[in-house]
Amino acid sequence: MGKVGQALAVGAAMLMATTAIASAQSNLEELVAAAKKEGQLTTIALPHDWCGYGKVIEGFKAKYPEITINELNPDAGSSDELEAIKANKDNKGPQAPDVIDVGLSYGPQAKQEGLIQPYKVSTWDSIPDNAKDPEGYWYGDYYGVLSFQVNKDIVTGDAPKDWADLLKPEFANSVALAGDPRASNQAILGVYAAGLSKGGAAGEAAGKAGLDFFKELNANGNFVPVIGKAATLAQGQTPILVTWDYNALTGRDTLNGNPPVEVVVPASGVVAGVYVQAISAFAPHPNAAKLWMEYLYSDEGQLGWLAGYCHPIRYNDLAANKVIPQALMDKLPPAAAYEKAVFPTLEDQASSKEAITKQWDSVVGANVK
Repeated sequence: MGKVGQALAVGAAMLMATTAIASAQSNLEELVAAAKKEGQLTTIALPHDWCGYGKVIEGFKAKYPEITINELNPDAGSSDELEAIKANKDNKGPQAPDVIDVGLSYGPQAKQEGLIQPYKVSTWDSIPDNAKDPEGYWYGDYYGVLSFQVNKDIVTGDAPKDWADLLKPEFANSVALAGDPRASNQAILGVYAAGLSKGGAAGEAAGKAGLDFFKELNANGNFVPVIGKAATLAQGQTPILVTWDYNALTGRDTLNGNPPVEVVVPASGVVAGVYVQAISAFAPHPNAAKLWMEYLYSDEGQLGWLAGYCHPIRYNDLAANKVIPQALMDKLPPAAAYEKAVFPTLEDQASSKEAITKQWDSVVGANVK
């Protein structure tokens, strides 16, 4: 190809790129106008102290003041959200949610039941393929990893750096789960993570390896059969708590040095739990719902979740593009700690849950309460 041909090719490529950008911008402007005309967005199950949602909601309001946000039942669970869609599918009133934020397993369930509609945000390509429905019905929004929240008034030496460290004699009567492993998803995944660290294969094998780990932990006198919380950690009843990193980091800030808290992402067995977003198939305000998604998956929205210590699904993209403020990075465990994060499939979770919940009593024998 000669210079003239090269120049024409380059010019054509630039024109196509410019046209695509202009088209995307035009589409967004049309969406904004349609959403403003609807004038309302109804959310559900978004507590303001969860993942920085309070500031995320305020950010959306500041950007689009013409749209009123109607917040339903902030403390609802994922199943409650699906029930709210079902109960109001023929109702366009204020009790009908436009959007939902649910645990991973509820995304495929909602799709199968015809409760959600597809929409691919403009940043779709930067959402990992293993965290989204290929047709756009649901998509991961943020995740946490199981971490060790450590009371440094009690644990005065080195904090545990990996699961195996929890077995050491210096951590006698110290380690607790943030839930009952026969019922709590957070606790079940804590057992699962320990099993992966021991070399158990994903799924049932990791669940059984995790049971063996906690059997040893209990036999060593290191396991505390109490549902650990920020209060039990602060009081010294459960000095080392296995909990989601966003809960641990928020607890650290809330305690504000009394006692001092260290949050450790273990060196192995780094298990991530992801939540997903979706738009109701019966959304009374579908354009406002789509605009909400565009905001959540923009750099601004994603950083809002990160400020609430939930790792946004586009975290690797944000880090690569160097858009995360250094002051925020300094509050978090090192980015490298998250590179080994494993997202268990729904099948892996189901098979390991079966093993853990049914065999905890017979294998570990610690009645958590």
